[in-house]
Amino acid sequence: MNKAFVKESSEDSDDDLDVAQPDVPAGTKNYMTPAGHRRMRDELLHLIDVERPEVVKLVSWAASNGDRSENGDYIYGKRRLREIDRRIRFLTKRLDLAEVVDSSRQESVDQVFFGATVEYATEDGEENTVTIVGIDEVDLDIGHVSWISPIARALLKAKVGDTVTLYTPAGPQPIDILDVKYPPPDSGG
Repeated sequence: MNKAFVKESSEDSDDDLDVAQPDVPAGTKNYMTPAGHRRMRDELLHLIDVERPEVVKLVSWAASNGDRSENGDYIYGKRRLREIDRRIRFLTKRLDLAEVVDSSRQESVDQVFFGATVEYATEDGEENTVTIVGIDEVDLDIGHVSWISPIARALLKAKVGDTVTLYTPAGPQPIDILDVKYPPPDSGG
């Protein structure tokens, strides 16, 4: 059979397995905290300066050993190199779109904007705290939510003492803004 009609499961198909990353909403910038931007930049530099050269060295050594079709070091190394290159492309694109927002310079400290840490209460009295960060900085375990998340959208521009409506699958839920804090200057996020 002609190769033109056969879908090969070659190493190129691994590009389709990229981990789904949230998209930056059309027409907006990729807002980030200074700490989030620093973490992404550091990861990019580590991949370029440390990991990629090590893997290239391994692949070169493995290729020099002869038969590449059954050479695990070569096969794994090429796969890892593609993963690193894919991550480098992703980080480069995200950093190119980045708009770093230093929330420690926020003047209206009783109002919710990007970078704010907000304490709120639901109608059943449960208190929660979230920090509004960029889409690449989300970590629900420590209460970091994306600025495009439903909770952040409900909270944005509200002030201490306001009641806003959070639209959930169970229906609208009123939440009371108890406190708004911003990081102190030069705290790194």
